[in-house]
Amino acid sequence: METKKKALGKGLEQLFSNSVIDFDNFEQSIVEENSNNVVEINLSDIRSNPYQPRKTFDEASLNELAASIKEYGLVQPIIVKKSIKGYELVAGERRTKAAKIAGLTKIPAVIKDFTDQEMMELALIENIQREDLNPIDEATSISNIIKLRGYTQEEFADKMGKSRSYVTNLLGLLKLPENVKKLVEKKSISASHARVLSKLDDEDKINDLAHKIMTEDVSVRDLEKLTSNIELPKKNKIKVEHNYRLLEDAASEALNTKVRITKNKMEIYFNGSKELNEILEKLNVKIEDE
Repeated sequence: METKKKALGKGLEQLFSNSVIDFDNFEQSIVEENSNNVVEINLSDIRSNPYQPRKTFDEASLNELAASIKEYGLVQPIIVKKSIKGYELVAGERRTKAAKIAGLTKIPAVIKDFTDQEMMELALIENIQREDLNPIDEATSISNIIKLRGYTQEEFADKMGKSRSYVTNLLGLLKLPENVKKLVEKKSISASHARVLSKLDDEDKINDLAHKIMTEDVSVRDLEKLTSNIELPKKNKIKVEHNYRLLEDAASEALNTKVRITKNKMEIYFNGSKELNEILEKLNVKIEDE
């Protein structure tokens, strides 16, 4: 038992020690290592990871996955931890919910032992990398993993293959008043609107503008104009060396991913085919089917 725990801990540390964190590969390695130990467990015995930051799931997406499970079955086992009563989910919450919708009573699973801290870290990473989180949930997840691991914002951005400005802008949303954050969660206010509001310090002004956005259908550009005349705290100027940092930040912000620029070379980072397609779409790159 002690040997298994050590091996597991080493695997988790390896996940975080990689230059870019990849939850999919980590989960796949656990499943492959335990391919002979996959068991069927009752769905009724499974409860969510208590550290799961996500509170809402897209119903249409779950129904689509449920339809796929009905037709093709569940290919990838979930990962669970044995608890006092039944099991706690480590990876595969969407699959579990969709399996219930599909009418399954049992689900294939790999049972592994995890500490509370590991459960929390894995839930945060899986959500950040895999799920279509609302901006507030994503910002909360990022903030928690930065605190747990002691990362700087730049270190976290590098680990997740995101731009520093993307991380900074998201974390800025957590400074918004609670009622405005709830509007962002419900998509009553877009993330782009919220980023503009997060630059303000006056809570009353933020609330007034949030109300204006909803009632008068204010565009992001118009909101920027409205806030441009508001006195903002002066920020310390940081000397930028000639290392393309400003260009990197601008490109990273536009493509929503990490970009590195050196002499005669530009590197664009992506995590999986979905993110690559999104970047190509932003670059207006189209490949016609033969």
